[in-house]
Order: sequence, then C-alpha cells, then structure tokens
Amino acid sequence: MLICDTHSHYDDDAFAKDREELLGGALAAAGVEFTVNMGASMEGAEASVMLAEKYRADAQKADAQKAGAQIAERREAAGPTIVYAGCGIHPDDVGVFEGKETASGMRFPGGADVLEHLRVLCGKEGVVCVGEIGLDYHWMVEEKEVQKRWFREQMRLAHELDLPINVHSRDAAQDTFDMIRENYEAGNDTGGIIHCYSGSAELAREYVRMGYHIGIGGVVTFKNAKTLKKVVSQTPMEYLVTETDCPYLSPEPNRGKRNDSRNIRFVIEEIARLKELDVEQCAELLRRNAHEVYRV
Repeated sequence: MLICDTHSHYDDDAFAKDREELLGGALAAAGVEFTVNMGASMEGAEASVMLAEKYRADAQKADAQKAGAQIAERREAAGPTIVYAGCGIHPDDVGVFEGKETASGMRFPGGADVLEHLRVLCGKEGVVCVGEIGLDYHWMVEEKEVQKRWFREQMRLAHELDLPINVHSRDAAQDTFDMIRENYEAGNDTGGIIHCYSGSAELAREYVRMGYHIGIGGVVTFKNAKTLKKVVSQTPMEYLVTETDCPYLSPEPNRGKRNDSRNIRFVIEEIARLKELDVEQCAELLRRNAHEVYRV
C-alpha cells in the first residue's frame, strides 16, 4: 500500500544521521509516496524548501495514472520519496514577527518583513501549504494576543496565495476554531488540515462543514485515545488524512521511539479497524485525501 505523510519534520536533528538514507530510498521502499516537511520556525521553513528542492520528483507533474506507475518504479528501485514543503511560523516562534532574533540569529525589522519573506518562500516550487501555524496555550512561549495576531495574518497570507493551511492547536481548541470560523465567514477561507487533532467529534464535524481535513497520527493507536477513536469513527472518510509529526508521536507498537513515515501503516490499520474497511482500501482512500487537500 502507498502511504502519504501530511506532516513531518525531517529537518529535525533527530534525523541528522540517516536523513539521506530515509528520504533517499528507505521510505520509498516501504511505500511512502510523499511526505510534507512542515516548517515551524523561519529556519524550519527554509529547510523544508531545501528538502523539497532536493527530493521532489517529476512524478508530481504527471497525471495520476502515470504518477502511480512512477511511484511503483521508485519503490522497486528504492529511489527517493517525494518531499513537499510547508512554510509557516509555529505559535511558539511568532516572536520573530515582533522583532525577536531567531535561533540562527536572523532578525527582521518588522512583522511585514517576516510575512514578505514567507511569501517568497511559499512561492517556491514544491511548497503546498502555509504551516504549521496556529495557537499553543500549553507552553505559552508567546502571549495569547501575539499568537492570535500572527495566526490571523498567516491565514490571510494563505488566502492571498491560494494555499491550504496546516494548523497547530494545543490547549487552545476553542480559540483556534473561533479564529478559523471567523476567517471562513469573512470569505478568506483556505481549507487545510487540523494537525494532530485532539478536539471532540462535535468540533471535528464543524471543521468538516467548513471543508477542513482532520489530521490523524500515532495517538489514535493508543488504548486510552477514546475521544480520537470516536472522532475517526464519526468523521466522513473523505475528510481524514494521515500524518506522523515525526520524529514525535510514534504509534503503537513503537511508542516512545523515534517516529518516521513508515509507521503510518499502523495508523492506517487502526483507521481501517474503526471504519470497518479493508486496510488496502483504507490506505488508498487516505492517499487520495492527501492528494486532494494539498492539490498534488
């Protein structure tokens, strides 16, 4: 079965020793068609673009049937997995919009300059979304109003560029939803993925009503993930997508170990069980959803 990972972080130091091995062949050999490397900081956004430039394949320009054949050939030859990029600033890092220095020493005169830099990055070939962006009230690295300001501005940028968004929301479910709904009702909707979904089934239905997809990762395989299992059971199949957030959130039976895109097969198996579908059929439906949301 072919696997699509809609949210990964292969630029992370956890992959420093085997990044080339994984993206250059090991993932493709395991059936990973593509992964979207998600920028979380300015450095991460730039690294994502570089990975996409290095590992994108001509298959993305072919029609679906031809692309499928090329994917099969790459899998047989253990060639590179296609890497797409997401470019956005995670809520923990939105201080860069306020003039704070980044981890590598970059500093911008103002928020408009940061947005312009993101605009340029998002125009690069292989960039398929603005992300990951959103709200994080768990660590509270930045004040709520600062997070909201730049979440709103990045959603506006996505609308201007006609790109979907990939949304991070931690301990901020209601505010995240309210802001996305505000954007939707203002006619600035982008569509996209609610990454690592942790809300209720009822809230998921509201996201689906606005055309958003629900990102399902390793947590769904945990025995105590009753709410997320309910979400999967009640959300229409066409609005579910698979992700890893690797190197984090490995599914059972690899919980606690470094995650990578190959582990999505365990997520697919659990979704298939909850949806009472054949695993191969489930994998194909999820693959189509990933292509649809990212328009690839």
